[in-house]
Amino acid sequence: MGTTVLMLSVSIFAGLLLGKLKVKGITLGITWVLFVGILLSALGIKCNGEMLHIIKEFGLILFVTAVGLQVGPGFFKSFAKGGLSMNIMALVNVALGVVITVIIAKLADQELADMAGVYTGAITNTPGLSAAQQAVTDLNIEGASDRLAAGYAVAYPLAVVGMIVCCILLRPLCRIDLKKEPSTEDTTPVPAAKQATPTSQRHKINLVPIFIIIALGIILGSIPIPVGMKAPVKLGLAGGPLVVALIGSWLGVKKGWFTTEFTDSHGVWMLREVGIALFLAGVGLGAGGKFVETVQVHYMWVVYGVIITMVPPLLVGLFGRLVLKMNYYTLMGFIGGSHTDPPTLAFANTVAPEGCKLPNTGYATVYPLTMFLRIFTAQLLVLLA
Repeated sequence: MGTTVLMLSVSIFAGLLLGKLKVKGITLGITWVLFVGILLSALGIKCNGEMLHIIKEFGLILFVTAVGLQVGPGFFKSFAKGGLSMNIMALVNVALGVVITVIIAKLADQELADMAGVYTGAITNTPGLSAAQQAVTDLNIEGASDRLAAGYAVAYPLAVVGMIVCCILLRPLCRIDLKKEPSTEDTTPVPAAKQATPTSQRHKINLVPIFIIIALGIILGSIPIPVGMKAPVKLGLAGGPLVVALIGSWLGVKKGWFTTEFTDSHGVWMLREVGIALFLAGVGLGAGGKFVETVQVHYMWVVYGVIITMVPPLLVGLFGRLVLKMNYYTLMGFIGGSHTDPPTLAFANTVAPEGCKLPNTGYATVYPLTMFLRIFTAQLLVLLA
């Protein structure tokens, strides 16, 4: 147990230090925590698997709850402005990922049940993996659960990189100039020096409503939703708290139960950063060993995963920017949300000016629907096998 806590700490502080490095103005930011964890795991350092799982899930819960609190007060207003079009884009993005997965399985003569594991890793969706494993268990497909986990482990790390690369590639492809890009919901660029910062540096965070939201979110996320298949779908430990946080913060500010000084306080920002750091470290330390071992046997799964990861968001992202004229910071958040990928949102927040909430808004707008669709399609791929 002590080794696990130590390695988590090493992964986080080393990753945060590396995240300060920039190459031609580009940095992977907090995503380095994931890669340090993978390296330590690949070197043979063993951690307590059950403890890693708990810490990883709790970190993700803290992260999505904080994101929901921050964007909730203005969420429904932003949804009315562009949320419908973004969710339609997210639906197309999911459909493209499924179609590409099926095509690869046919052309490369791969078992579709195995490709479902690569699919869940390529879209960085752990609840989808769990749903797919439950589906193969119900269907009594021998050994499929382990192969699903192996495909997920191979595709996941490069999927994180792939989505960040997509965000970076959209800049030259769409001729985006960050200095001229608006960082607020209106169309007027705001100089970096005048950006808003978290509302009150002295405002103390009240943990009571936060953990009420988390508790209610976990309950909501665990409710099975029948969809006419052998296994029901669920919002999960991430989707449930996010939905409750969005509604709770919006309703709380509207009713005067608390103010935006609470939802946008430094304490909530700290919860968000601690949460994503714990999540990334847990994923990295748990994936490294399987990653190296599986790549040696199924190296083409890596290639398939990269294709599934990058093609849909690039196509949809180009459409969003060139046709719908979406803000680049919102678009980066959308890419992260449409793949249920917190590291992409963390990267977007390092690119956006301080105080810019557009990445969080884009992420939270499409995350709930996307989470449901990703869980459903992961099970669908298994049932089609």
